[in-house]
Amino acid sequence: MRVNIGDGVRLFVDIDGFGLVPNDEATLMRDRPTIIAMHGGPGLDHVGPKLGLGPLRDVAQLVLYDHRGHGRSDRRSAEEWTLDTWADDIVRLCDVLGIEQPIVLGNSFGGFVAQRYLARHPGHASKVILYATMASARIDTIVEGFRAVGGDEAADAARAFWASPSPTTAPDFVRFCRPLYSTVNEKVASDVLSLRNDALFGHFVENEMWTMDHRASLAEVGCPVLVLSGAHDPVCSPESTDELVASLPPELTTWVHFEHSAHAIGADEPDAFFAAIRAFVAT
Repeated sequence: MRVNIGDGVRLFVDIDGFGLVPNDEATLMRDRPTIIAMHGGPGLDHVGPKLGLGPLRDVAQLVLYDHRGHGRSDRRSAEEWTLDTWADDIVRLCDVLGIEQPIVLGNSFGGFVAQRYLARHPGHASKVILYATMASARIDTIVEGFRAVGGDEAADAARAFWASPSPTTAPDFVRFCRPLYSTVNEKVASDVLSLRNDALFGHFVENEMWTMDHRASLAEVGCPVLVLSGAHDPVCSPESTDELVASLPPELTTWVHFEHSAHAIGADEPDAFFAAIRAFVAT
């Protein structure tokens, strides 16, 4: 369904699981937490979390949506394709749907949005899950991440693509780099099924990818945060995760590192992945 979040902006929203369920005695109903799941990219849609997070419907209601400019949401103009706008859209969507104190989950690029949301809207979330993401992005770190798991061919393809995303650099990136996003699957499902906006991807890389830095604002976070990372993640490498975790208040941070996972932790180690999230939701 498309939801108008104000100013004529419509976001495509999918809801999975009940928000109200019988309690253990089946005599009264009780609320369950709401997880707002934000997809990666940029330029993809909610297909990734839709396919990957479904098992969590037994502990929470899942709200999945396409960011403004993505998928089936309104494209709008490139001036609105910013982290600030996407972060504010979380609050706009919650206001329209009547969601209070959500658990906000941001995967990869969605994690960039979640971190900006934490900075701009302190106190809005009850908890936040940052999954396979980073606080700041540097092309050399990404290139070396691909070199560590894929060798020089992957590193060269990654440098060419991230420096200048285009139809010229994309084929080698798809060939040498995309299979490294998972340790168990050569093809990432969202690559095949997602509605893409390649213009948005290029716009973000050119304008915000290399200038965003959430480290200072993460130090001010006031809600519990779960960080999930993969030891073989070529994009959000262990070095990037160390930096992210070090920026967060230690007393509010739970960090689970998956030794056999790349970027797609939920596909690579699903049992441990879902166990970590369920435990965090329950606390």
